[in-house]
Amino acid sequence: QVQLVESGGGLVQAGGSLTLSCAASGSIFSIYTMGWYRQAPGKQRELVAEITSGGSTNYADSVKGRFTISRDNAKNTVYLQMNSLNAEDTAVYYCNAVWYGSSMYDYWGQGTQVTVSS
Repeated sequence: QVQLVESGGGLVQAGGSLTLSCAASGSIFSIYTMGWYRQAPGKQRELVAEITSGGSTNYADSVKGRFTISRDNAKNTVYLQMNSLNAEDTAVYYCNAVWYGSSMYDYWGQGTQVTVSS
């Protein structure tokens, strides 16, 4: 079992920056692929960025060059540095942990709101 707690969301002006954090507890953090997803009102939840246990990263096209995902296994924390924010980035951001062991282990945080004012 993994518990995920996001923090760092808030209101920011267009062009600004925010860093989201997701603290994990309850299991071996380092084996999980960690991801950030977001869901805007009326839209489906979408992958923003993910980082594997080996440190490989993947980004949605809409955030490439602006967002950076990183992890600190010693702190059981994954980060999302968001730069050059625009109104289309407004959404609830969710942290996800997934591991494909004998079964699929998939956990979600409660979400943190990011609002970008134009």
